[in-house]
Amino acid sequence: MKEFWNDRYGQDEYTYGKEPNVFIQETLPTLTPGKILFPADGEGRNSVFAAELGWDVSAFDYSSRGKEKADSLATSKGVKVDFTIQSFLQEEYAPEEFDAIGLTYVHFPVAIKTTMHERLDSYLKVGGYVVLEAYSKEHRELNKLNPDLGGPPDAEVMYSLEEIERDFKNYEFVTLEKRMVQLKEGFGHVGESSVIRFIGRKVAPR
Repeated sequence: MKEFWNDRYGQDEYTYGKEPNVFIQETLPTLTPGKILFPADGEGRNSVFAAELGWDVSAFDYSSRGKEKADSLATSKGVKVDFTIQSFLQEEYAPEEFDAIGLTYVHFPVAIKTTMHERLDSYLKVGGYVVLEAYSKEHRELNKLNPDLGGPPDAEVMYSLEEIERDFKNYEFVTLEKRMVQLKEGFGHVGESSVIRFIGRKVAPR
């Protein structure tokens, strides 16, 4: 998979564009800036946006090419992002280090999805927020009709409302919905897509 993403990010054009995800763009300005983590942030569009808003930003991805482009984007915007190359289950952060975690189209392998949610939860302070947008399981059928929509080939790695409710029981659900959105994110996400949107505030340790 590392080779897949290095190849995908290997061209000069930004696969998902340089602008942040719309849900991130709408949500982060409503939160008080603090320290935020973006797992699997690819080419850095969301982490750089957060840094522009005054957040202290950490991000990771296992694509070295993605990091190069993220660093370049941060430099062009005059901001700093602590962007590291790390893999799922091997990422290292301190307990309760972050005030927020942003997840956009991060689809964990089924075998580690709940475990990764638990790990990310451990890095978040009580009172902190998870902001997530990802494909719903229903998106797979749309993707079959229009490959330009993007998304993984396995519906099981996508999300359902029930999975969010199960894995984030120690959260207040500020927003939890499945909806159709018109995506225009570079050339990687283009067209009407079925997504899950979740804003959760951590109210207790797991």
